[in-house]
Amino acid sequence: MPEKNAVEMRGVTKRYPRVLACDGVDLSIRQGEIHAIIGENGAGKSTLMKILYGMVRPDEGSITLNGKSLTGHSASDSIRLGLGMVHQHFMLIDPFTVAENVVLGIEPVRAGLFIDGRTARERVERLSSEYGLALAPDERIENLSVGLEQRAEIVKVLYRGADILILDEPTGVLTPQEVTELFVVLRALRESGRTIIFITHKLNEVIELADRVTVMRDGRVTGVVSAAETTPAELARMMVGRDVLLRVERREATPGEAVLVVNKLSAVGRKGTHVLDHVSLKIRSGEILGIAGVHGNGQTELVDAITGLHATSSGNVTLSGTDITNLRPRTIRDLGVAHVPEDRLERGLVPEFTVAENLLLGHHHRAGYSKRGLIDVAKMEEHARELIVEHDLRPADSSISASHLSGGNQQKLIVAREFDGAPALLIASQPTRGVDIGAIEFVHTNILKMRDAGAAVLLVSAELSEIMTLSDRIAVMYGGRIVQEFEGGTVSEEELGRYMTGAAGAEAAVEAEGTAEATGAAGGTA
Repeated sequence: MPEKNAVEMRGVTKRYPRVLACDGVDLSIRQGEIHAIIGENGAGKSTLMKILYGMVRPDEGSITLNGKSLTGHSASDSIRLGLGMVHQHFMLIDPFTVAENVVLGIEPVRAGLFIDGRTARERVERLSSEYGLALAPDERIENLSVGLEQRAEIVKVLYRGADILILDEPTGVLTPQEVTELFVVLRALRESGRTIIFITHKLNEVIELADRVTVMRDGRVTGVVSAAETTPAELARMMVGRDVLLRVERREATPGEAVLVVNKLSAVGRKGTHVLDHVSLKIRSGEILGIAGVHGNGQTELVDAITGLHATSSGNVTLSGTDITNLRPRTIRDLGVAHVPEDRLERGLVPEFTVAENLLLGHHHRAGYSKRGLIDVAKMEEHARELIVEHDLRPADSSISASHLSGGNQQKLIVAREFDGAPALLIASQPTRGVDIGAIEFVHTNILKMRDAGAAVLLVSAELSEIMTLSDRIAVMYGGRIVQEFEGGTVSEEELGRYMTGAAGAEAAVEAEGTAEATGAAGGTA
């Protein structure tokens, strides 16, 4: 019996001004399979999924979902036909409970008027139990880990009857333990007959989880392969069109004098709680300190405090011997600090500005680019052309607005700007988030070049493989504190994961308590 397709897309084309995002794409997804879609930034994979989900209208082509032909469908039509999407940035309401988020918009009612909270909780609990998602219906979203938030998103689409799930970069901010648990859930969903489509840049995960893989490049499909019959190197070659180094070569660091010294730094968040609790660290010239941690444990506030974006309550920060605590961000930048922010849209770009203008941000007031408050447009354009070529920004057009770039190319734009020049301190926060494998190789190589040229590098990343590949030392943050530090190459991802979730710290505390009790008992019998 021939296998039935859950999704059929034929000749799908989408044009934007100066960009052909999808160029006659054919895609077939079989019912009951886990299908990965991979490709470089700007390859068209996200646009293709938005077209499938009904968020974007194609210019040409046909789409069939579970045997039903779709024309001009919306996202609500897709949901009604059994298609659900778990976005990279979760769409949950923090003060609401899990159950309230899951049933939002289609709440069960009683007496035709009142929301039936009991039925909502029971349905969420049943779905969670059926697929091993281990969610408490009455827990508020703001109290959940990132991994549990993702589970809430999955339950939300299942509650709406989805039998085809699209997951966009589902493991981007998860610990190794959470990734393992997610894969168990996705396999259980497949065993129940559901179809999983996931977009990712992590080729090892593709090999481990997927049944088949569709590879895209420049808006077209370059191949469809069985995950069991391919390798990460082959997939990378299909994505990029050349051989890619999946792990950069790095030589031993030769650290010099201390560049950044953070001493007992504390800071208070919006809710009046301590988001930084007596954090101390030191980074010397010519070394990389990697900060590992689950999102929300103080990494963002630490970076913001160093760069002048978050006021501190006590402690101090010095840069090459100069106290920069609570100075203005521009002053800190002019002292030699480059910053790749974790949120490219909120902190890294002005989307309405052109590529050339964004590439000059933060440098625009400096001699050579500005005179009497006016920017030298010719020099700005020349500067942009050089960085576009050097960093392979696509499309290679400095006059378009940054909003027209793919997310990955927006990230490459920021990296190009911040790596330009010779900063004393480079702060790279999630530098490869949403960036394709070819660009990851480029970014990693250049981070190491900056280290070897004498820069001190503070690397904050949710990608443990990135932390372990690049870092000379690794510090783990949990609950606003640095709970452990390791020399590079001396710790496994699993051990880091335990410290990131607080488990290893709790184990150490229990062990210390047990030792103290034993010592006390021995003293009492002596």
